[in-house]
Amino acid sequence: MVKTALITGASGGIGYELARIHAEAGGNLVLVARNKEKLDILKNEMEEKHGVVVYIIQKDLSMHGSAYDVYNKVNDLNIEIDYLINNAGHGDFNMFADSDWPKQERMINLNITALTHLTRLFLPQMISRKSGRIMNVASVASFVPGPTMSVYFASKAFVLSFSEAIAEEVRDKGITVTALCPGPTESNFHYVAREGKKGKDRNMPSAREVSEYGYKSMLKGKVVAVPGFTNAIVPFLVRFMPRWLIVRIIRKAQEDKHTPV
Repeated sequence: MVKTALITGASGGIGYELARIHAEAGGNLVLVARNKEKLDILKNEMEEKHGVVVYIIQKDLSMHGSAYDVYNKVNDLNIEIDYLINNAGHGDFNMFADSDWPKQERMINLNITALTHLTRLFLPQMISRKSGRIMNVASVASFVPGPTMSVYFASKAFVLSFSEAIAEEVRDKGITVTALCPGPTESNFHYVAREGKKGKDRNMPSAREVSEYGYKSMLKGKVVAVPGFTNAIVPFLVRFMPRWLIVRIIRKAQEDKHTPV
């Protein structure tokens, strides 16, 4: 049976690669992003190469009420969503006291509110069908506080905690919930967070590699999926380190990583 996946933030990076992977498996797609031009290109590519049906919804999910708009559009199209993949998100690098509040607010709306609301809207349908998979893209940042990216790290901690909680709630209802927790990944995310400044990121896995790991983990019903050995040891190590030391280490790593070169 053909599965339909709704993917947010599908115009680039991990979201784009997840769309390609699902289409390669013969699945139909509902793609949500702000950039309609990129969505049109992706739609044409997926339909021509893989013979799948692709619907696009241009929407800025950081705006109030945007999740309702997406949900209503899907209902108008009479589409059942089998896989909900909440990938859209963005970050910001700055000391919180110096940060741009409207940007922080948009980040909270996108990383937390839209993700949570879309899950609330589509989950009851999955429960009634006793079938469905949800993947929320969190981050290895979910496991630690993040000086210089405080709101972003905190937002991803929410995503991880929320995903684990509802995974337990629906465990016996034929539904799985996966929190994908990648580390730094080759994508436009870090460029946007630094407002166009280059930094010292090196040896990052590709968005395709992370997406393949996440997609397979979702199909297996894995609750917390952390790609890469180095990233996977982070949740283990933080259990044994004082919180004050973790925060100091993260701050130093963040400041070094974002030093312009």
